[in-house]
Amino acid sequence: MPDKMVSGAHVAEFSRGIHYLHDPALNKGTAFTEAERDALGIRGLVPPGIQTLEEQVMRVMGNYNRKTSDLEKYIFLVALQDRNQTLFYRVLMDHLEEMMPIIYTPTVGLACQEYVHIYRRPRGIFITDKNKGRFSEILRNWPDRDVRIIVITDGERILGLGDLGVAGMGIPTGKLSLYTACAGLHPALCLPVTIDVGTNNVDLLHDPLYFGIRHPRIRGEAYDDLIEEFVEAVQENFPGALIQFEDFGNMNAFRLLNKYRNRVCTFNDDIQGTASVALAGLYGALRITGKKLIDQKILFLGAGEAGTGIGDLIVTAMIHEGLSEAEARQRCWFLDSEGLVVKSREKLSGHKLPYAHDYEYHPHFLDAVKALRPTAIIGVSGQPGKFTRPVLMAMAEFNERPIVFALSNPTSRSECTAKEAYVWTGGRAIFASGSPFEPVTLEGKTYEPGQGNNAYIFPGMGLGIISCKARHVTNEMFLAAAKTLAADVSKNDLERGSIYPPLKQIREVSAKIAVAATEIAFDQGLAAIVKPADLPEFIRARMYEPVYPVYE
Repeated sequence: MPDKMVSGAHVAEFSRGIHYLHDPALNKGTAFTEAERDALGIRGLVPPGIQTLEEQVMRVMGNYNRKTSDLEKYIFLVALQDRNQTLFYRVLMDHLEEMMPIIYTPTVGLACQEYVHIYRRPRGIFITDKNKGRFSEILRNWPDRDVRIIVITDGERILGLGDLGVAGMGIPTGKLSLYTACAGLHPALCLPVTIDVGTNNVDLLHDPLYFGIRHPRIRGEAYDDLIEEFVEAVQENFPGALIQFEDFGNMNAFRLLNKYRNRVCTFNDDIQGTASVALAGLYGALRITGKKLIDQKILFLGAGEAGTGIGDLIVTAMIHEGLSEAEARQRCWFLDSEGLVVKSREKLSGHKLPYAHDYEYHPHFLDAVKALRPTAIIGVSGQPGKFTRPVLMAMAEFNERPIVFALSNPTSRSECTAKEAYVWTGGRAIFASGSPFEPVTLEGKTYEPGQGNNAYIFPGMGLGIISCKARHVTNEMFLAAAKTLAADVSKNDLERGSIYPPLKQIREVSAKIAVAATEIAFDQGLAAIVKPADLPEFIRARMYEPVYPVYE
């Protein structure tokens, strides 16, 4: 009987090529050349035929198109990413318009809800309160040491779906995939993190397959101590890395942004990225109406981090156009779960107070619309169907071209559908949504609704920030990003009813946004490098393209 004991040297020799097949960053699958198969010791470990990257893409798309549900397509793509990183990003970049709704909203929401049931292999870093005092040690376990961007969530407010605990990891991983696909950040520069502080989702706590910490969410000082340790651990391990806070609950999102924005390089995409893409949409809408931003009256349904973030950036933009801060805030109105935000209300959260106007209280959105007669309504409530027929008909009554943004994600949470917006306003609405809707044909005219997707903003913003090594991220950068995005909308886009450019242009848009953000960083003295003579070329040279390496 042969001896089953194998020497360490034999194991090292035997497995040297396997490493290239099992590491998604190195694997080329059937694209390894004859010379590489010999040099790496993998001859016979892959099929004998040698295929190009383009041929591999054809096979992937054939299998992808045979999947019968969006969730199956999501699982298929994630499995590809775990197996062959270069091929995954080539497929994604070549078919971005088709796959954006799969790898991100709306399908990523369903994937997060099913995360503990469809889990295959770990991606990113998980930190819990049980690891307190060891965060820096844990970050050192990450194999890539040149991390430039970290997306972190605590899973409390995943899209419009609420508390999903550790299952929220689908959001940071999805966001970072878009950083690469949309703006060309090399995958090795990106780190997804979930800090698991428990969950208040009773269904998850009783799910036998849930693999997060099984206790209610940590609050107060103990929570703050965990975030502080994480931020300090990042500075120790990845100095200057951009920290993007994602899908934190309202009670923490504003506090954390205000606490850290002047200490480290950070932003909150739900507050600032959403604001930038919404403001870009307003600029696009105003190109249709011919009006000025400072002449708008905007009513928000929802006064959380997305809504007040948009309001704050609109105020910044209006100040740049000549209004005082008080005048600008007077043009932004909010209605939350308790009704219109006005001064007479008690116990308003701090982020709502600047928008609490001296005005009569209205408990219902339709009443507020009729009383205020806004030029634009923006839905960021996560409450589906709240832009009712009476609401939209009222908007059309006193606006020639009513601006209607139903931005809540995923699609099931949208305040109205594109069809409802167009039909109930007689085709006069200027509509945008957070998740995609199909074109709508009304009385012989086809409208192609624009999607106010944060992916238009945050990838380019991140590319610019890390390229110039900005020390902080400012509102002026997001204002510049909004103007840059709006300027890339063509007349043909506007004629089709879309106030955003096609997704197929997103890498070009991201490069322009990176340049705009970097210009602001230099102007504000926040860049840690000498300004290049040709900034656009400097940015483009840092954009990753998924091509296979050559092994010798």
